[in-house]
Amino acid sequence: MAKVAFLGLGVMGVPMAGYPAKNGHEVTVFNRTGAKANAWVAKHDGKAADTPKAASQGASIVFSCVGDDPDLRAITVGANGES
Repeated sequence: MAKVAFLGLGVMGVPMAGYPAKNGHEVTVFNRTGAKANAWVAKHDGKAADTPKAASQGASIVFSCVGDDPDLRAITVGANGES
């Protein structure tokens, strides 16, 4: 099974991140609101990371589900997203 990172746990991201977890993949999530990441972990038995970079380290696949271009830039090339 793959090691997966999922960045963004909004209305669409929460269920989307659940699919690989339900199918045996190791999923680490990041969300700007840590409480949402912790709630996802409690439901899906994955891991939460404090930064996008930490969530993505060692992942075979990185998914993102964020609202708009500035949000995508922030999680990929911003201070906490650089890899």
